[in-house]
Amino acid sequence: MKLRRGTPRAALALVLLPLLTPAGAVEPISVGLAIAGAAASALTGFISYPRLYCYFRECCLHRHDPRAAAALQENLDKKLFGQHLVSRVVVKAVRGFLNNTNAKKPLALSLHGWTGTGKNFVSKIVAESIYKRGLQSKYVHQFVATLHFPHAHSINLYKDQLQSWIRGNVSVCPRSLFIFDEMDKMHAGLIDSIKPFLDYYELLDGVSYRQAIFIFLSNAGAEKITEVALDFWRNGRTREDIQLTDIQNALSVSVFNNKNSGFWHSTLIDRNLIDYFIPFLPLEYKHVKMCVRVEIESRGYAVDEDIVSRIADEMTYFPREERIYSDKGCKTVDAKLDYYYDF
Repeated sequence: MKLRRGTPRAALALVLLPLLTPAGAVEPISVGLAIAGAAASALTGFISYPRLYCYFRECCLHRHDPRAAAALQENLDKKLFGQHLVSRVVVKAVRGFLNNTNAKKPLALSLHGWTGTGKNFVSKIVAESIYKRGLQSKYVHQFVATLHFPHAHSINLYKDQLQSWIRGNVSVCPRSLFIFDEMDKMHAGLIDSIKPFLDYYELLDGVSYRQAIFIFLSNAGAEKITEVALDFWRNGRTREDIQLTDIQNALSVSVFNNKNSGFWHSTLIDRNLIDYFIPFLPLEYKHVKMCVRVEIESRGYAVDEDIVSRIADEMTYFPREERIYSDKGCKTVDAKLDYYYDF
């Protein structure tokens, strides 16, 4: 018998479909409640096939949830410290792009700064704001230069593999998210292989890449960021006075001319295909203490300010004379807490 859209039998069939397929993709849920809820919804006409299917299986995002931008802002405000530029630019860029129904190109963000300043954390939060499973989503793809592209003599093979991977995944889900970590360790020229996917093409071989998001993480340019931050500090101005216009152009030039960067003389920069170069400022003593407090609270312990200060004091700071910025940011906070608490 042919099933018609919106009938109880159709709803029942859609509910049972995930249960008859291989295990591992269905969230634990009461089958009885699921069947009853689906049938009731179908009877009243409130749930369509795609919505019901996506309740059980992760689906490619076609419509942006307006609450996601608020959640992104809230998470960055609560858990990211000392990065006023990052919070402001990332939220506006991601929200504007997801709300744009006629984007001319994919969104490309390049995050730069010292280790431990929050680059990986921000990319994780962005992923979670788009897909509930975050980095575990099948529509989020993370590449680590030293792991996925280790050998310089295989660069041509990597280029072909990278193009095939991006083309295949965007064909399946236009709203795919690609994260490239350790760009400062990537072989020069490799990242240029994805240039066509970031450009202003409506279609490439029948595929549109305009809904995709690319995020690059790199330590390259950290010296230039520190130079600007120190200049503000030595002139009696706060880090919050720093604007994106004070640093973005100098940062992009610094990265473009850095021979130890995967962006060295990259066409992605030369053709202005990266929308924002986002600087992560080096973290100060007070920011390290904030990180310690949040980590203690996340483990369910009461904050002991003596321990907070002791851990912050154990960090090393630079420049040697002023000792303003933590040379590891907040990266080793978690390990140091294990020493002081019997978790």
